[in-house]
Amino acid sequence: MPISPNFTSVLSKDWEINFTQCTPNGYLKYTDLCNLLQLTAAAHSEVGGISFTDMQKFDQAWVLSRMRVEITALPKWQDVVTVKTWINSLENSRSVRALEMYVNGEKIVGSETFWAVFNTRTRRPEGLALPYEHFELFPEKRATLEGFSKINVNPEKESVFEKTVYLSDLDIVNHANNVKYLEWCLDHVEPEKILKQQIKSFEMNFMKELSLNDNVVIHESETEADTTFSITKEDKTCFALQLNWK
Repeated sequence: MPISPNFTSVLSKDWEINFTQCTPNGYLKYTDLCNLLQLTAAAHSEVGGISFTDMQKFDQAWVLSRMRVEITALPKWQDVVTVKTWINSLENSRSVRALEMYVNGEKIVGSETFWAVFNTRTRRPEGLALPYEHFELFPEKRATLEGFSKINVNPEKESVFEKTVYLSDLDIVNHANNVKYLEWCLDHVEPEKILKQQIKSFEMNFMKELSLNDNVVIHESETEADTTFSITKEDKTCFALQLNWK
């Protein structure tokens, strides 16, 4: 798709929270929060001419490498949220994108995301084949108080679950969708902590892609302030999640 005449370097998009996106208490699931952030990022790439469709002409796609989400509150069923997004940095094969979520003009979520250009044929990172100079960059305009980081996985972690990657876990890039990793881990958190919105922030590191029929192990380690999950395949870490508690 060509660059839209409505293209702007900062995009705002409204979403109405529907019941399929909510936990039993009527508040947005953390997984669906991530989905809304990523759908907004995708909408910005579409109007800017660097969408999945545009990139597939060169066998390329954006894949998420790191993500940090800071949460003041979660929206609830029937709320209309506004998600704003802009790019902090974009060069060669890497991009840092900021996202914020608002309800009634009040910021409730901030997120910093790190994306890489991935060749869907060779399954390797490479430089972006499309022009992107029309995007104004905002390196000083941050959406989070802290940036994303490398998560340290405790070697004393405990194995909590074994999982096989099914077709329903895969996305259009033909690997396990990044939100699926979060879902698998949150299924092993005490439900009351989720329902009482005790997550202050969380961070995700994506290290190796997972494919259909891969067998993985989910591990957990805990302190008073945070809980860390990791997912391994053949003893190699593919993913790490750190939940920071209120």
